[in-house]
Amino acid sequence: MAVYTPVNAEEIAAFIAGYDVGAVVSFKGIAEGVENTNYILQTSMNSYILTLYEKRVNPNDLPFFLGLMDHLVHKGVNCAAPVQDKSGNILQNLCGRPAALISFLPGLSINRPKNIHCHQLGRALAEMHEAAADFDLTRKNALSVNGWQELVTQCGDRADEAMEGLKDLLLEEMAYLKAHWPTGLPEGIIHADLFPDNVFFMGGELSGLIDYYFACNDILVYDLAICMNAWCFEGDGAFNVTKGNRLLRGYETVRPLSAQEKDALSILCRGAAFRFLLSRLYDWLNQVPGALVQVKEPAEYIAKLKFHQAVENPSEYGLI
Repeated sequence: MAVYTPVNAEEIAAFIAGYDVGAVVSFKGIAEGVENTNYILQTSMNSYILTLYEKRVNPNDLPFFLGLMDHLVHKGVNCAAPVQDKSGNILQNLCGRPAALISFLPGLSINRPKNIHCHQLGRALAEMHEAAADFDLTRKNALSVNGWQELVTQCGDRADEAMEGLKDLLLEEMAYLKAHWPTGLPEGIIHADLFPDNVFFMGGELSGLIDYYFACNDILVYDLAICMNAWCFEGDGAFNVTKGNRLLRGYETVRPLSAQEKDALSILCRGAAFRFLLSRLYDWLNQVPGALVQVKEPAEYIAKLKFHQAVENPSEYGLI
């Protein structure tokens, strides 16, 4: 979430008039995130998230994203869902951008996840994978290996501005991942961006998953690899094997992993670290003047990538 497109009170009031949600009481931009413009909106009836989809989002993908959220809610997954307007539509336009009103999901994200949070996350992720299995739309992962190559090309000449020698690291890692990326593993719809700020807890229990705007069809265990990077490293950069174990065991309470999936975990974690290194590097090199957005340093994922490069077997992630 972020704010790239400013919206004034009159524009929001006119937009909300098309919905049966009461009158606008207050609204505020949300700085977290990097992709779309988001406002938290309070009406006389309830709280909502107003999302304006920015240029990096393909409008043709919006029926997939919004339809998936609606599907998951009806399958019992706790997640935010699009709200229909008075004509039954879930997608509108606001300030020249596609826009949707999304239900507000109560809860708080965890800045420093503990073991129990990782276990709950693993279980919730597997439940999401299972619930999405019969969703009838598909979306290719634009940020898989082919997409990484494009980002390497876009960032390569300036990569050393972030860290000396980074250009060579990117080129070498890209070649390795292209040559070794696994095939034949179970696939389905993945969240693809399940960082701690996209997971809510209430009273110590996981209360929901949000922000499905990177969701796509890909290798299921790749979603776990993304979570491993986002949830299982400590503030000093050290990997916490116990958190990794709890994450994986939580997932396996719903969907046990095959031997092939476990063997592929290292390369998938390596690829996930590379993917977020590239996107963070691109955003760091191409900051939008005046945008209310928190640009994240790429250095964190350089360190994570180097850790995964040195992993030799699944036991180093907590799989024994």
